[in-house]
Amino acid sequence: MAKDVKSTVEELIEPFLEKEGYELVDVEYVKEGKNRFLRIYIDKPEGVSLDDCKFVSGYIGEKLDELDPIQENYFLEVSSPGIDRKLKKDKDFKRFKGSDVEVRLYKAVDGEKNFEGELLGLFDGDIVKVKKGEMELELERKNIALIKLAVKF
Repeated sequence: MAKDVKSTVEELIEPFLEKEGYELVDVEYVKEGKNRFLRIYIDKPEGVSLDDCKFVSGYIGEKLDELDPIQENYFLEVSSPGIDRKLKKDKDFKRFKGSDVEVRLYKAVDGEKNFEGELLGLFDGDIVKVKKGEMELELERKNIALIKLAVKF
């Protein structure tokens, strides 16, 4: 059900977002406690403001009310992906090549499931390369639980 909602919402809003100069980063439809949340993450080159989120939320809210693709009650949230942005799409790995990333694996590699390193990119659509110290790791995408931009202060 959640996957159907996600793809339906993506198809519904992506043309509008592209026309308005936004990138659709991700759509999540999750249950937390007894509430459901439809979370839409957007971005644009100069960053996302509160006014951007309000504008996009207004459009999406109207469209969803019009078409009513979600039968249960939910809360709509529109926000930026944040400074610790998750990398999910192929284009994310290209855009953030050379950036520091945090990686969480399902199974340990060399005794570690969590580490930081420099993103070297995505290869053959399935292999994520990360430089950790002097080592270059090749990780199958399916074995990565989470990869996101590392926050450095």
